[in-house]
Amino acid sequence: MKLTRRDLFRLGIVLGGAAMLPDGLRPRIAQAESLPASPPTTPFLYELLPGRGIPPVAQPVAPFSTQADPSNCVNPDGTTAFHVSGPRTVTEGMQYYKIYERPVLHSFHPQLPDSLLWGYGDDHGVSIPGPTFIANSGTPQLVRFVNDLPVNDPVGIGEPITAIHRHGGFQAPEDDGYPLDTFCYGQSRDYYYPNTLEAGLTQNYESTLWYHDHAIDTTGPNVYRGLAGFFLYTNPLDTGDEATGLQLPANFYQGRPVGPFDLGLVFQDRQFGSDGRLVFNNFDHNGFIGDKFCVNGLIQPFLTVQRRKYRFRLLNGSNARVYQFFLSTGQPFTVIGTDDNLLPAPITVQSIRLAPAERVDIVLDFKDFQNRAEVFLVNRMQQTDGRKPDGLVSPGTQILKFRVQGSSPAFDPSKVPSTLLPITEGPAQLLPQVRVQRRFEFNRSNGAWQINGEFFDENRINATPKLGEPEIWIFESPGGWVHPIHVHLSEFFILSRDGKTPPPLERARKDTVLIGGDVARETKILIKFNQYTGRYVFHCHNIEHEDMMGQFEIQP
Repeated sequence: MKLTRRDLFRLGIVLGGAAMLPDGLRPRIAQAESLPASPPTTPFLYELLPGRGIPPVAQPVAPFSTQADPSNCVNPDGTTAFHVSGPRTVTEGMQYYKIYERPVLHSFHPQLPDSLLWGYGDDHGVSIPGPTFIANSGTPQLVRFVNDLPVNDPVGIGEPITAIHRHGGFQAPEDDGYPLDTFCYGQSRDYYYPNTLEAGLTQNYESTLWYHDHAIDTTGPNVYRGLAGFFLYTNPLDTGDEATGLQLPANFYQGRPVGPFDLGLVFQDRQFGSDGRLVFNNFDHNGFIGDKFCVNGLIQPFLTVQRRKYRFRLLNGSNARVYQFFLSTGQPFTVIGTDDNLLPAPITVQSIRLAPAERVDIVLDFKDFQNRAEVFLVNRMQQTDGRKPDGLVSPGTQILKFRVQGSSPAFDPSKVPSTLLPITEGPAQLLPQVRVQRRFEFNRSNGAWQINGEFFDENRINATPKLGEPEIWIFESPGGWVHPIHVHLSEFFILSRDGKTPPPLERARKDTVLIGGDVARETKILIKFNQYTGRYVFHCHNIEHEDMMGQFEIQP
């Protein structure tokens, strides 16, 4: 007898409730006890470098024949795939990719032994994080993900059952990573990403997305084990070349590589056993909190930077931890984007709060620092369990060190223009069209997670918005917990927080919003679905709160 996480939730078994289980299952529940502290490590020994901390760029392969989706993969809860489709449409100019999910030995820190992770990769190897996709607006992509994960894994973190969600992307239901659309060991699934503008709106040029596992009942451990990577966009404004478009810091100048001056940085907390290898609490219902801070899979690394501007795409890839970043020098951050889009104009802030799945694009200028100067990115948000952060502390934890190099400022043609991506269809245009308002309460009952008092049920639809018609959704969290809520397929605007105007970094387009706790009991958003009909999900991105998920079906 093997009970899934969902079985345990619905039985009302919470931490300390192992006595309710049959004797044969009690050893599994023993994992719910607190893990011992990780072995000590010296910070700033590993450098972020290409091939170690800076993942490779995913490379197209020769065209291949598309295939029908597998339909015989049984999920941990006994269900099978919901969306089963035939071969994908072949589009002119389409790029093809093959990405493998495979075990990989990975070094988090030179003072710890390698841990056996699961990662994404190609024929040249597997990386942590996975290869970075670069998508050009208007160029469709077909990505075949192949499941080569072991069936009898010795580590016991995760299940070799996967689904791929491109977080922040616009794609058809069968390509969205619906959590029941899984494929197992020896199977593969094709994902078609059209990369077209949403309803032709220039304002929907996207920038920073990411992709990760999204399989039902196993997302938390699978992502924790390593199944995540960046998915970035270029477009006529955000070109990836410092000589064109907005001329933001980039890795190319006049078509030639000069970087890396545009880097994705994913922040994750991890825990290690007495032997120095990765461990995980499979039955922490609150949300997993680790005691080691990793950047791109390395514990407290450093990055050598030139005396010039850099663009950093910050991603919170943790299961439950909320960060609040400051710079050790006291200088502010220049923010140019939140979640999947650039802002209308840059915003200067002293700190950045980042909840799970949120992204913030920043520009840091090291021009005025002297050679060998050191600047630290510091997390001052203390959090000891998955319920919510404890609050700001001082001095906090130095997570990443920037080591400045150069006797004089470096060549830097990049800019931070005063206008980035104007909002041409925002609340002023959409609010007069609203006819429907919906309320969703995110709550906890008997140790389990619910929306409007109900567990996730693949046979129930929570909302039926109509294509092209804006709606107001109200998210409420009355229990004192925080929940980062992600809505698939569409961006949205945060209208209010407990009736008040949201802070500056929440006044543009978002795809994930933190609710509850000291943030806001009630959050009101404005949302519209422009491009596809069909079934999608919205859910808490504390990825141990997997039953806190609902479904909406967009009507024509």
